[in-house]
Amino acid sequence: MNYQQAIEYIIDRDGYERGFVANPFSGDEVAALGLKRTAGLLERLGRPDRQFRIAHVAGTKGKGSTCAMIAAIARAGGQKTGLYATPHLHSFRERIMLDDAPISEADFARVAGEVAVANERLLAERPELGEPTAFEIVTAMALLAFAKSDVDLAVVEVGLGGRLDATNVVTPDVAAVSSISLDHTAILGGTLSEIAYEKGGIIKPGVPVVVSLQGAEVLAALLEIAAERGSPFSVAGRDWNTEGESDGAHLSGPWGDWREVQLSLAGRHQVENAGLALMVFWLLHPELMRDEALVRGALSSVSWPGRFELAAREPDIYVDGAHNVDSIARLMETLEGIARDRTLSVIFGAARDKDLAGMLREIARLDGTLIATASHNPRAVDAEALVELARDASLAAHPTADIDEALALARSLSSPGGVVCVTGSLYVVAEARESLGLAETPAFERALLYR
Repeated sequence: MNYQQAIEYIIDRDGYERGFVANPFSGDEVAALGLKRTAGLLERLGRPDRQFRIAHVAGTKGKGSTCAMIAAIARAGGQKTGLYATPHLHSFRERIMLDDAPISEADFARVAGEVAVANERLLAERPELGEPTAFEIVTAMALLAFAKSDVDLAVVEVGLGGRLDATNVVTPDVAAVSSISLDHTAILGGTLSEIAYEKGGIIKPGVPVVVSLQGAEVLAALLEIAAERGSPFSVAGRDWNTEGESDGAHLSGPWGDWREVQLSLAGRHQVENAGLALMVFWLLHPELMRDEALVRGALSSVSWPGRFELAAREPDIYVDGAHNVDSIARLMETLEGIARDRTLSVIFGAARDKDLAGMLREIARLDGTLIATASHNPRAVDAEALVELARDASLAAHPTADIDEALALARSLSSPGGVVCVTGSLYVVAEARESLGLAETPAFERALLYR
């Protein structure tokens, strides 16, 4: 199996409109088969997930950035890391990071071939489980790749929810839950406590869990789960504290009282994510946390493309994958400080299952121009539909056919020193980065993804 064949093998098993997860509307009983299938694959691969330490991270927003920070601290301390995070921006290989680089095409094909053989055995021995989804296949591939690379620490980001997510087959050394808000409500539940129950499903008996700042309803739900499972519970605001901005954060906890910490990831919310990452790593390796300079250096050099990333100059073009109401609100808070007395254009494209009206209301809080667009993802909402919703939010908007047209319009509307922000989904962010010349998606991957 070569790399292209490996990609075809995965995409042939995609689901939920190219979202690469099992159909979340099929009910718990069907969804739970995914955990059995993933565990079955790993058993036939020799349980590679038991050969290294694991930090397992769930949450609505910030979990990817938190994962990147944990991995960066570990690498700075001399550890070999694996990072499994979704979705990718440009290539499937980005989902499986070995240290700070995507897995090679050759190694990707190699582990895909081994998982394919394991899948044939699983289907023959347990046909009642059905065919694994793309996400289940890639989860097994990632864990196998980490074992083959002899990583010291694997940082595993939950794909969707937590309780029934394919990654929940692992037994981590530490579990972490980043900020929880309303998202995927048709799948995870319409209340914060229901969503917390799903996210808190990654809490394992006796395994420490670290939780970022949460509302009372979410915190109560997570505390209840941890208490039932006898899991030591650490929470922001009690066991550690964060203050300030990313250009001078105050991070205090069992590691010490660190002031004026410089974070490479911008935004006040990244200060909260940094605190969560530090607490996770304190539980994993407190001895490494005694080297304050080492950890500061790691936090100042974290790279996480597509998360309030300055992608171009004149005008300043930022790309950020905010994709729900709360994350858009935080993005607008960050932009407010940057775009003061400067023209602002927001290029917005999102999936049709999101709270589009709520996101547009947050954007309308700033005095700017909205440019509606759509990525090529099948779940993307049409730009004209976004314009209609924007009118309901008293927000003037311009429809565009694609990201290239949107960027061209934003540049034409921007005054010298202006600010442009591309947001709404990681898919539209990925296309913007490619349009700006920062990356390129292999042609066959794009053709297969959108066929």
